[in-house]
Amino acid sequence: MLLYASLLVILLALGLIVYIFDVKSNYFPVPMVLLFIGLGLSFIPVFNRLGLNHDIIFDLLLPALLFVPAYSFSIRSLKKNFWPIATLGTLGLMATVFLMAVLIYFVGAPAAGLSFVAAFLIASILTPTDPVSVTAILENVFGDSDIPKVVEGESMINDGTSVVLFSIASSMFLYNEPFSLFSFLGEFLLVSLGGVAVGVAGGWMVTKAVHVMHNHVYQVILSIVLAYGGFYIAEGLGASGVLATVSAGIMLSRAFQQSAQEEELHSYLDGFWKVVEPVVLSLLFLLIGIQSAGYLAFGHWLLAIGVFIISLIVRFIVLGGFLKFSPHIKERFQWSSVFMMTWSGLKGTVSVALLLSIETQSSSSANLVVSLTFAAILLSLVIQSLGVYPLAKKFSS
Repeated sequence: MLLYASLLVILLALGLIVYIFDVKSNYFPVPMVLLFIGLGLSFIPVFNRLGLNHDIIFDLLLPALLFVPAYSFSIRSLKKNFWPIATLGTLGLMATVFLMAVLIYFVGAPAAGLSFVAAFLIASILTPTDPVSVTAILENVFGDSDIPKVVEGESMINDGTSVVLFSIASSMFLYNEPFSLFSFLGEFLLVSLGGVAVGVAGGWMVTKAVHVMHNHVYQVILSIVLAYGGFYIAEGLGASGVLATVSAGIMLSRAFQQSAQEEELHSYLDGFWKVVEPVVLSLLFLLIGIQSAGYLAFGHWLLAIGVFIISLIVRFIVLGGFLKFSPHIKERFQWSSVFMMTWSGLKGTVSVALLLSIETQSSSSANLVVSLTFAAILLSLVIQSLGVYPLAKKFSS
């Protein structure tokens, strides 16, 4: 136990050093650097004792990473960008999954014998976006532009939608369950609306509680209960824990703008959660880097590059279709904005969590899906991260 604790402290210290060097949040996304450091640590045998699985990411780390941007998200920005955020996070994501699945199957079937169900599963894993590593860069470069707000807001919604799609795709892939459009729509509505209902109810109760609970320490503890409790309750009820935590955070964000008391609470919550976020990100991406070494030596890197390129092309097509051909918002988004939002849609936390949930399957097709998808995620984290700052500077000038 002492060894594991010592290794975690070392990882936190390394994460702190990286954050100190990136104090301006301008030059490189921290998670990408942490990923490379973790990859280097994987060659030190003792660090391979640290494992990473679906439960650690999904149940322990993800609620915190979802809650921080949700309660920090401006309600004014949400109202202004509600249509693009809502459509891209739901209908846009579904369109992305199905179009990406078709193209991945078209490329992967002749190259590696990939079935359409496997292609659909890969697409469902690669659709969630994780812009946490580039949001600060986008805000520094674009300021109050809609670009960082839409990218961040879409990510909060599509994380929940993608989990529902993945559950259906994984059932088809692992257990040969047939696809039914009506059952899919029914499950999607039940899981999504159930998660939102749990989050809204929990957020409403907490916003009322802060008026009678004036101790800021207890209020922060209550926010922890809200972030994790809402997630676990929703998951226990068969609903979306992701959407529950996001909805609860947005309810708090709405309350923060109503009085000076809530604004003061916001500052206290920031004092806690803005410490938790880099701690969680440091551990997460260092551990992903350590684990990634086992996936680097496989024989389909060209196919992985193709899958990565397909994910970018499809995202650009879907974003362009929804943003440039919607009458009431098309004037707000130029094609350069569409490209920038496409490039900012990195794969990360949720994609890795979903991927690790099928890692235990020992079939050759499952091994191919895991290796291929992990490689595409790594390519996204590295290539898109490196390109965000220079591209943002180019398009903002």
